[in-house]
Amino acid sequence: MASKHQAKVKKKYENKGWIVINTIKLSVSGYPDLFCFKDGRTIFIECKEGGDTLKPLQKFRIDELIKQGFEAFCLHDTKGKIYP
Repeated sequence: MASKHQAKVKKKYENKGWIVINTIKLSVSGYPDLFCFKDGRTIFIECKEGGDTLKPLQKFRIDELIKQGFEAFCLHDTKGKIYP
């Protein structure tokens, strides 16, 4: 769980005017932690920290969102953007 990093990313995007929804549990697994909305745009962000790694299903979901035309990526607390 990336709670501290996730809260930091959420606050950063909210300070830039985004509406940010933290997904706790969806009926479909693997979707990113944060859904960010602003000016008709949507960004999906998976947050990782420490030794936590991006799971294959999470990569699949990010790729699926990108194929649909959305911006989606994974941010690590010390490494920055790690996927795609």
